[in-house]
Amino acid sequence: MFEIPQKSKEEKLAKLSVEQIDQLKIINDETIANFKGDLTQLESALGMLHIGHHLGWKVLYIIHSKRTIRNYETILGIKIRDIFPETGPSSYRSNGYRAAEAFSNFWKVVGGEFKIENRKQVD
Repeated sequence: MFEIPQKSKEEKLAKLSVEQIDQLKIINDETIANFKGDLTQLESALGMLHIGHHLGWKVLYIIHSKRTIRNYETILGIKIRDIFPETGPSSYRSNGYRAAEAFSNFWKVVGGEFKIENRKQVD
């Protein structure tokens, strides 16, 4: 469907500053220490926290519903648009993101106005 550039492992990964690494550790530790509720939700929210810099918040909005994003933000005590870049070094690998880029309005894709097959897949 779309040509995917070949990149090395290093080019696919975000290069985080010491401050960003410290921030993620604080969020991670505070969330685990204070969490009450369904552990599968905690696990999923922490997973989003750890891939957000690599994919960017746009990909997160494509693979999750707005409701799920809000739930994970509540669990983590963050706003993903404040923590993660719009796109990360691995954004291009997301089938959903590549398809959304072909449409004129990203938020219509996120809102479900345009259906994207395999939007949660990565190549």
